[in-house]
Amino acid sequence: MILSPLWASAFRPFYLLGALYAPLLVAAWLGAFLGLWTLPSGQLLKLQHGHEFIFGFSAAIITGIVLTALPSWAGTEEILGRRLVLLVALWLGGRIAFWASPWLPALLPGLIDCLLFPAVFIMLAPQLLRAANRLYLLLLPILVALFAANLIYHQGVLTANDAQAWTALRLAVYAIIVLYVLKGGVLAPIFTGNALREKGRGELAPFNMTLEIAAVGALLLLAVLDLAAAPAAWTGGAALACALLHGWRTARWQGWRVADVPLVLVMHLGFAWLVLAFALKAAADLTGIVPEAAWLHAFTVGSLGLMMLGLMTRVSLRHTGRPLVVPRTMLVAWVLMFVASLLRLAATVHGLGNGVVALAAVLWAAAFALYFIVFCKALLAPSAPRSSP
Repeated sequence: MILSPLWASAFRPFYLLGALYAPLLVAAWLGAFLGLWTLPSGQLLKLQHGHEFIFGFSAAIITGIVLTALPSWAGTEEILGRRLVLLVALWLGGRIAFWASPWLPALLPGLIDCLLFPAVFIMLAPQLLRAANRLYLLLLPILVALFAANLIYHQGVLTANDAQAWTALRLAVYAIIVLYVLKGGVLAPIFTGNALREKGRGELAPFNMTLEIAAVGALLLLAVLDLAAAPAAWTGGAALACALLHGWRTARWQGWRVADVPLVLVMHLGFAWLVLAFALKAAADLTGIVPEAAWLHAFTVGSLGLMMLGLMTRVSLRHTGRPLVVPRTMLVAWVLMFVASLLRLAATVHGLGNGVVALAAVLWAAAFALYFIVFCKALLAPSAPRSSP
């Protein structure tokens, strides 16, 4: 069967749709945030913003990253053709149902919006069960958690239980952080080690399984305590443990030694923002000197934003047969994301007002818009022959 290039690999449609949805989402939210119009879904503006950032935009990018990486790293079959079309249709259906929810039967939007992750699970589970490396099975409970979070969110909205909806969004964020730590924690040191060897700068420190288990364990403990509304001293202590363990973990990768390799450096910057997010969570819960929301913005804008752009750039270059040379426009996009992160964090901590929040949102959207402009044609065209294996 001859496939259109768009359906030859998951990163192509999902990166395109995610990068296109980012500025559209910000435009819709920003107009409502500034009082220019009212959004139609009938939900609280902040809940709408949180849901679509996670289950709309982030779901597209994460699905593209995971489904593209697994064939190379876990030896699974590539999801392409009709199965990929189905997943994209489910994502699009979820977005349409979400925004059209005021005009649809009460249960329908949530049912449609919750279909993507179960479909990904059903497609991947048989393959991962056959994979030689059993650690890839950890992806399955993460998919279940994301599905459960979306289901709980919609149930909370239907029953006008905003607290439940917020808890569901926080569950989804923690599921993404776990995936980030597991996947990024493999890719960042591998790519760093490759760069060090290519430049004749030696090797990384040996892999430390005890530290890896402790770092993931501390994160899971933080998630359980936070979602269970445990006392602030408990969640703050767990967050402090996360900051220390993940700080140690990240420092062992020695990102400063590859500061001249942009595709690797951006991953280390993403992890630096993750460590900062844990530190802000600890500071908020233990001392109250910063708002609790600060850590969420540090992760979602700074850490996740930079890691997404970095991996999207690497994958788009590598899997379309292009040299791993970052286009200058993408360097600008990364800078915009970094500045957006600083502004959003400053606005949260110092209460700088709606103008700074709006500017941060515009810069965040602009970063993904630049990605769309740079890679749109490449993602729609056949891949060039690779110059090296």
